Amino acid sequence: MEDTLRTLVERFDATGVDRRRDRLAFAIVPPDRLVDAVTWLRDLAGYRHLVLLTAVDRIEEGIFRLLYLLRAPEERADIGLHVDVPREGASMESIHHLWAAARVYQRELREMFGIDFPGSPEVDVSMILEGWDGPPPMRRDFDTRKYSEETFYPREGRETRDPAAHAAVTRYPADEQVKDEIRRVARENRTRGE
Repeated sequence: MEDTLRTLVERFDATGVDRRRDRLAFAIVPPDRLVDAVTWLRDLAGYRHLVLLTAVDRIEEGIFRLLYLLRAPEERADIGLHVDVPREGASMESIHHLWAAARVYQRELREMFGIDFPGSPEVDVSMILEGWDGPPPMRRDFDTRKYSEETFYPREGRETRDPAAHAAVTRYPADEQVKDEIRRVARENRTRGE
């Protein structure tokens, strides 16, 4: 793994190399070096399996940090490459031509974070949020409550209810009638001074 990490630094301008364990390390690569770096890892260094591609919204820094995690099955080693892209107009070069599975990851990141991968097949086709008209919901500045209130309330037939009170009325109506009768008798007895 040492030789691989050294090559990533020397040939692909990797920085921030972080060895977590003997067979797990991470590094940051510039966006314009990512495709060359993962191609080299796949074709010449044995990291043939794309384990995952995901993103973290680092809103304080104004970036999305993408993580490309690759595995070398023979060595049982993993390398994660981080790439930072600006949140505004977030876009990253596609790697669907290297791994078919990347298409799915890139569609998911497009849908959930709004990160574009130009040229990736069906990247604009919804996977989960069919009919969604709001902003990407995994962005940290997405206000779930506001979206929910604006989209779903008020709506005919929808009202908020205290779960315990609602269950008592709908599931145990006889119990509620008995309780009401007990309360009525208690009030009458207090009125009579008993």
